[in-house]
Amino acid sequence: MHWADFAAQTLSQRGGKHIIASGITPSGEFHIGHLREILTGDMITRACKNAGMDAEFVFIVDSADPLRKVYPFLSDEYEQYIGCALATIPAPDENGCPGSDGRNYAEHFLEPFLAALEQIDVRPRIIDNYTSYANGEFAEKSRIACEKADEIREIIERVSSRELASDWFPYNPYGHNGSLDGVTVTGFEWPYVHWTQNGKAGKSDLNKAEGKLPWRIDWPAKWGWIGVTCEPFGKDHGAAGGSYATGKEISALFGDNPPHPLVYEWISLKGQGAMSSSTGNTIGPLEALELVPPEILRYLIASTKPKKAITFDAGMSLVELADEYERLLSRDLESEMRDEGLSRRQRVAIEDAEGALRMSRIGDSTSAKVSFRHLAMLAQVKNDQEIVQSLGDGISDKLARMRNWINGAHFPSELRISVRKEKMAGIDESISKGLSQSLADCEWNTKAIAEAISSCFKNNEISPKEGYRNLYLAILGVEKGPRLAPILSELERTRVLELLG
Repeated sequence: MHWADFAAQTLSQRGGKHIIASGITPSGEFHIGHLREILTGDMITRACKNAGMDAEFVFIVDSADPLRKVYPFLSDEYEQYIGCALATIPAPDENGCPGSDGRNYAEHFLEPFLAALEQIDVRPRIIDNYTSYANGEFAEKSRIACEKADEIREIIERVSSRELASDWFPYNPYGHNGSLDGVTVTGFEWPYVHWTQNGKAGKSDLNKAEGKLPWRIDWPAKWGWIGVTCEPFGKDHGAAGGSYATGKEISALFGDNPPHPLVYEWISLKGQGAMSSSTGNTIGPLEALELVPPEILRYLIASTKPKKAITFDAGMSLVELADEYERLLSRDLESEMRDEGLSRRQRVAIEDAEGALRMSRIGDSTSAKVSFRHLAMLAQVKNDQEIVQSLGDGISDKLARMRNWINGAHFPSELRISVRKEKMAGIDESISKGLSQSLADCEWNTKAIAEAISSCFKNNEISPKEGYRNLYLAILGVEKGPRLAPILSELERTRVLELLG
């Protein structure tokens, strides 16, 4: 059973209606590491619906969270906004300075991420955290937290094994300057939390966005008022003493049932470690989608169990991932499952493959018009008009992504080709003559060309190693490269013969 189907089966024991949640703080550029959480939640939601359950996927934007520091991509002018809610500070401009386009900081980083979600067929209900505080949706949980401050302190200190400050309080008011920093709570009397900042008194109404719950309390509060029944989260939150462990107990204190957890591992960049918005070690979702067909990006997550780490490589590994997905598309999995001689292990592998394919599909696409690898070759030997004439208008979107990949820094050198424009000097004339004769008469397709080349070498007693070296030099100007027969089949026969002399 695919991991998403297994999660849905587990959820079915809690009832037939579910809200699967994902939440992210928009503190910097979103990256494809964030997509693991989003797609994990989306795939569990799909699996629940496939199983006949009423399921909804929600995406919580933690815009009430404060700006914690001046990140490397921000100017020093953001020093004044440290501690302020991301929803209340201006978006950075192209120079990292506070902008004046009317958008807030959270919106600036959220908008391209939501555009990426559309492309990968993820359409959750968006819940803005700051707006939820402003609408009073956190008010009841905030009241309970303030009234049971000692009990919550005991839970956090016992479970996390860390001592809280003597002036700690389970609600953080925004001070006179809009920042959480330097604010000390002095008392609580519903609906107000009283506080001082720099010796000046103030109060915050729990029915408004005049403060927020600390993370370890904010999280279970959301579970309660939204009705979350399942939430994927990173391994840091799932560690012993982590925020899920304290959240479970605080959720019970609120009178709620904590959601079913699903812990996932990180996505890292090959050779660069875990991705991080704050350090800038990222590949953004839109950047990735400029290179990768969306179904391949979904397959990256769908084909890997959540607790297994993923290393993302936009080079040769991307080609191999696409090859794997396309092989899966070409299989008749339904027919394979009817084989009564399958071992249990084989049957599980087919079920996993079927689930991964089902979770990866976008729309009703059932086959690849052209393989990712073949399109990489076509885009280097033909122009767009020739490719579209051959494959149809439906290829335009994939072709545009392929052009971005080929022209960018991630394209693997072993796939890079450049067909010569004129005959190369120094080619063995006897070899080129034999190849010219063989290729002049064969059918012009990959299989026939490969057979003609092989027969030429055999009939003329040419060493295949030396023969191919000369052929590669004549056509591509290098001694080796990608398979030649598919490349030659896409070129005009007359052009190939001219290059062979």
